[in-house]
Amino acid sequence: MDPEGPLTCIVKIGSAVLAPEGGLRLDTVDRLAGEIADLHAGGVRVILVSSGAVACGLPILGIDRLPDRISDRQAAAALGQPIVISAWESALRRRGLHAAQALLTADDIDFRERFVNAQRKLMTLLDVGAIPIINENDSVSYEGVSLGDNDRLGTLVSCLLGADLMILLSVADGLREDRGRGGVIPVVENLKDAARHVGSSKSMVGRGGMGAKLESAFTASDLGTTVVIARGTEPGVLSRIVDGEDVGTRFPAVLGGLSDQSRRKQWIAHAIRPRGRLIVDDGARSALADRGASLLPGGVLGVEAEQSEGFPVGAGVEVCGKDGLPFARGLVNYRYDEIGRITGVRSDVIEAVLGYTRGDAVIHRDDLVLTSGRPGE
Repeated sequence: MDPEGPLTCIVKIGSAVLAPEGGLRLDTVDRLAGEIADLHAGGVRVILVSSGAVACGLPILGIDRLPDRISDRQAAAALGQPIVISAWESALRRRGLHAAQALLTADDIDFRERFVNAQRKLMTLLDVGAIPIINENDSVSYEGVSLGDNDRLGTLVSCLLGADLMILLSVADGLREDRGRGGVIPVVENLKDAARHVGSSKSMVGRGGMGAKLESAFTASDLGTTVVIARGTEPGVLSRIVDGEDVGTRFPAVLGGLSDQSRRKQWIAHAIRPRGRLIVDDGARSALADRGASLLPGGVLGVEAEQSEGFPVGAGVEVCGKDGLPFARGLVNYRYDEIGRITGVRSDVIEAVLGYTRGDAVIHRDDLVLTSGRPGE
């Protein structure tokens, strides 16, 4: 690869590579730290998304596989995270590099102000030559407010930074044909074609699997990031990929050179977790899909929330047709309860109903993205 500016590369390393039996493989950490140092010396800006915290904490709890109980996973993460970050910090420091721990939660991605703050923090760390080491804050995350597996976390970081390349290191050497029984597929560009080659297996210490990697890869490629899935136990794998060798399976970037407005739209489409749903009539759907209009309250038929307390101003929601199927996402200008009160009314009577107004639209067109009809869906 030959980018015009410094290459920004996200390296995500799975638990099955770093801690295959539950204990951290220090030799693997040291080898990969050396490869990261080589990339850094060559001018590549590297962000590391490191799994392994939960896996390293499980033996301390006397557990030999990923537990179902959330509190057990949180406890394992709290015990294992210092082990993982200490190993990376030590291995990188021996090579003259500074490691910087960054734990993210779903709220850091969902709310634009926190998203931008996280973005600035990571960019500052890269600017001073540090290696950000990112993980979800598993010790406080729980079902419903979790980012999910670290493959998805890598994709969200690519959204944060506009990364050029994301490398997903696994025990697999790429996507193989016929559910793992055939040869490695060097390049894939269609999600449906790729999905038929995927089995359901995943490691005993991780939450991902090839299906999660495919989903993350295609989302990242939509964001303008080239993705490569490769075997993390292969010496020199990072440099070989950055140098353009045919290693693993590559997912070419679909978009490139996104403007700030385009990146905001991609964040809405791919990064935020919907806090609710708006059901709209056929006229509103046509106006949004065909004319790029804002969503006015008159076209809203109903509102639903994921949580009992509803959702706040600025929350992300799915926009659905009368069939209940989502076709767009957007950021709301009104709270859940407020939308319930103005559903079906004209924009010029919002103030009369609520006693105030935050504008004519429930979702402004600048904060709305169509999501149906993407390639491969």
